[in-house]
Amino acid sequence: MPNLRIADLTAEIEANVRRALLEDVGSGDITAQLIPAERLAKATIISRDAAVIAGTAWVDTVFRQLDPRVAVHWQVTDGDRVSANQALFHLEGPARSLLTGERSALNFLQMLSGVATRAQYFADMVSGTQVKLLDTRKTLPGLRLAQKYAVTCGGCHNHRIGLYDTFLIKENHIAACGGIAQAVEAAHRIAPGKPVEVEVESLSELKQALDAGADIIMLDELSLDDMREAVRLTAGRARLEASGGINDDTLRVIAETGVDYISIGAMTKDVKAVDLSMRLSL
Repeated sequence: MPNLRIADLTAEIEANVRRALLEDVGSGDITAQLIPAERLAKATIISRDAAVIAGTAWVDTVFRQLDPRVAVHWQVTDGDRVSANQALFHLEGPARSLLTGERSALNFLQMLSGVATRAQYFADMVSGTQVKLLDTRKTLPGLRLAQKYAVTCGGCHNHRIGLYDTFLIKENHIAACGGIAQAVEAAHRIAPGKPVEVEVESLSELKQALDAGADIIMLDELSLDDMREAVRLTAGRARLEASGGINDDTLRVIAETGVDYISIGAMTKDVKAVDLSMRLSL
């Protein structure tokens, strides 16, 4: 499950921005038409919050698609930690275009920086351990790749992108297939080489998943003692992922059990947008 890179997302960013501008600008910004077309302006965008930055490419693309005459001058890059009231970037160009693009650009930056900031918060909590923190599919429809990229800017890692790149065999799949062994065997037959992950709820099911040849085993809300025993029993034969019951009080102690991964839906689901502000001058 390699992390997304910005180089992988060029077409996705273009599509995200086209949809955003169509949604916001529509047939035209009627308020911006109050401003003389030839009037030039400058603007500075600041963060009112301490944050981790993500989404600079989306901002660049907003103004390039809207009006290539707008120049964007960045003071930060994705992954940078910034302080409250720090300047992030400056704009120069037609005043109409700066104001028309403001909301779409800041919407991307505030949301993706919010994800990166949340991810960094969790990453800091497990600093010094060997565990990798993973995101989930609990993302905004249409913005999954953007949010998953932002997770990496905050120092965490990507789980599967969708239903197509990794098998994740859960309780209902197991029941419908007739058992763990049958489900894993079918996965290996249907798509050889695709990673196979199995969710288990007990040490007995863990042993079944190991015997079946699962690549990754998700420990669903096991006790700390059972997680430690799972690490001992597995002995490197599969990678172990802890899931469920993850919060500020439990994250560090779960990381110290020796599991390989911890997945956290809150990384992309329970996110507070970073407060950004644009100041215009002529």
